[in-house]
Amino acid sequence: MKTFKRAIVFITILLIIDQVVKIWIKTNMMLGEEYKIFGNWFIIHFIENNGMAFGMELAGKFGKIALSLFRIVAVCGIGWYLRNLCIKSVKPGIIFSIALIFAGALGNIIDSAFYGLIFNDSYYQVASFMPEGGGYASFLHGKVVDMLYFPIVDTNLPSWVPFWGGEHVVFFRPVFNIADSYITIGVIYILLFHRKYFVKEK
Repeated sequence: MKTFKRAIVFITILLIIDQVVKIWIKTNMMLGEEYKIFGNWFIIHFIENNGMAFGMELAGKFGKIALSLFRIVAVCGIGWYLRNLCIKSVKPGIIFSIALIFAGALGNIIDSAFYGLIFNDSYYQVASFMPEGGGYASFLHGKVVDMLYFPIVDTNLPSWVPFWGGEHVVFFRPVFNIADSYITIGVIYILLFHRKYFVKEK
């Protein structure tokens, strides 16, 4: 079980990093506020979303509840799977990747479940922690804090390009957070280095 304990420590560190950054953003910036870190291609830009990674959403309160419940079930399943992998003593890289995915999913669940209860909204103001009038939403109706924006390519396409000529193009357009990065890195790591293991397991 040493491997599982190490995975728990790793996940805990990842969650602390994710939550410290999000809480700092939430309590120091207003929605839409931004800081340029490296020129115009790496920007801290504060937005919130109701849904999935990279700002995708499911509409309405029902969609929000359904997504939150799905996330909770998925995280429980990933946690159970991670524990089994640790018991089997599989390659550390596989455990590393699943731990990243677990931490990322759990990090965004924390936002959805609790941020509406412990913060007020960030419209035209910097949010307060545990405000007197209560938070901006009920349990499981909180919004996910996003802040990482990499508009590496920001240009207008030449007029001769078919269909999209002259249109403004931004890449990479989505604003995301550290938890989203954990999930992405974990999935990419599996696809690059451990795909055969999961194909065999299937």
